[in-house]
Amino acid sequence: MAASTPAILLVDDEPHSALAMKMALEDEFEILTAPSAEEAIAVLEDQWVQVIFCDQRMPGRSGVEFLTEVRERWPETVRIVITGYTDSNSMVAAINEAGVHQFIAKPWHPEQLLAAARNAAKMFALARENERLSLEMRFLNTTTETRVEKRRRALREGMGFETILRSPNSAMNMAVKLARQYATFDVPVLLTGEPGTGKGQMARAMHYGSLRSDKPFYELSIAGMPEELAMIELFGAKRGVLPGGMARIGLAQKADRGTLYLAGLEAASPALQLALLRMLAEGTITPVGGQESVSTNLRLIAGAACDLRSAVAEGRFRADLYYAIALGEIALLPLRARRGDVAMLAQAILSDAAGVHGKPILGFEAAALEFLENYDWPGNLRELTNEVTRMLIFAQENVLGAELISRHILQAAPSDEGADRAAEEVMTAEGSLKDRIELIEMRILRETLTRQRWNKSRAAAELGLSRVGLRAKLDRYGITDPSAANEEEEI
Repeated sequence: MAASTPAILLVDDEPHSALAMKMALEDEFEILTAPSAEEAIAVLEDQWVQVIFCDQRMPGRSGVEFLTEVRERWPETVRIVITGYTDSNSMVAAINEAGVHQFIAKPWHPEQLLAAARNAAKMFALARENERLSLEMRFLNTTTETRVEKRRRALREGMGFETILRSPNSAMNMAVKLARQYATFDVPVLLTGEPGTGKGQMARAMHYGSLRSDKPFYELSIAGMPEELAMIELFGAKRGVLPGGMARIGLAQKADRGTLYLAGLEAASPALQLALLRMLAEGTITPVGGQESVSTNLRLIAGAACDLRSAVAEGRFRADLYYAIALGEIALLPLRARRGDVAMLAQAILSDAAGVHGKPILGFEAAALEFLENYDWPGNLRELTNEVTRMLIFAQENVLGAELISRHILQAAPSDEGADRAAEEVMTAEGSLKDRIELIEMRILRETLTRQRWNKSRAAAELGLSRVGLRAKLDRYGITDPSAANEEEEI
């Protein structure tokens, strides 16, 4: 008998009746028999049965009593009662207690019995399929919800405050703490800091940490942008204003129920400042060339590269707009005030750049990180990104050495207390010509040796010195290889 053939259990204490049922069904089904309820339970515990035909009147337990237990233990099995009596009470009990699917009266006809068996087997198969589909739907719904939630969480984490890399004791921790606090409150926020300090990244993190995180986030820098263009970008334009006669929807309308980060706020013209004040105060904007007002419910996060308080005091910025925006004000520190974060930032930038350019690089040598950490980075994160990318481009090994660093960075002091730092002021410092020249000479020696990976022979040749002369100068100024990891050629 094929494994896929439905199994039917015949429960009847009369052998000839059981044999007759078996002969009527065995061509299409696998037939199992039991003369009593107890033996039938044993069969069910050992075999997978789809349909049960059970005689109602049997010694010991009746068919209804037996099928009631079956319903509790094997509820998916289709239950059919064969009876020679039409006791209505027994029929009601069979339906209510045992969940009987069908009654077959004696004497039955073989075709009648076969049709009942076929229908019962189909009913079992349909019930199993329905159960499977229900389980799949529940699983799919759960999986879909889980995937959506995972995607949302990943999105928030991938664009949230976790993206603002910093050391445990970073000077940026306070700014991030304030930003987290403001993020959950639907109020305007002003981010101040030098260009390249990560104001846009902080604004995005605040958006994804807010109740508007599932709504759109837009950003626009109006620094250096003509007033008319800035107005169009922000508030849109009616048909006929732009070439081609097309209307345009501004970011203030697109960001409805979301967040708009507006950078370069200090460059806003008086007309633009007035329009921004109206947007914050009334929640309405007017497209360029239009007369009607359009409502918008956005959250404004603004960025400024200068102290707007001074601009207000000087009359260059509206005081009412400043106070409308600066309900929350967060100052982002320049990279020179975050020296402890530079190594972590440089490594993260390197990993991203290596992936983008398909060039596997493991990291930096200790000497290279020392130079990077002690440079002031006037261009902040943008300058650091450019420098690390340039080092990656010229790297010949999988670890970036200090020799790859730009010369102006190599010429910076190795530490706050280093003698080289005095060379920053050598042109204006007091002292004899000899002393001031020696400071410059120290810088040149250290920068050249670093580029030459402390190969003193090549450094001497580049500087036009003899080997003895270079050694004398190094001893005089106390310049040594900071890594002390490799024994270079003795000269």
